[in-house]
Amino acid sequence: MARRVKDFIEISEYTSLDRLIEYLKTIRDNLPEDSEAELRLKGDDFFGRRLTISYTRELTPEEAEREIRYGTAATTPGGSEDWIEELKKKLDKVP
Repeated sequence: MARRVKDFIEISEYTSLDRLIEYLKTIRDNLPEDSEAELRLKGDDFFGRRLTISYTRELTPEEAEREIRYGTAATTPGGSEDWIEELKKKLDKVP
């Protein structure tokens, strides 16, 4: 199964009800299948409130390429896990 990421859409509180409904319909119709979309109200009276829609999606080809290039460095021999162990050993020697 391919890796999925969580993405967000925010809607400001300053919009008409009809416009909000149309916007939500458009979002719903364009979400990927199995997106597990959630709607939440975030914010407060001081900073303002926003409707936030979170959903999961597949990686874009560009994101997948970066994931392959940089994401596997931590799991390959000589990757970041080995580097962390070497750093711990060096720090253990420091008085």
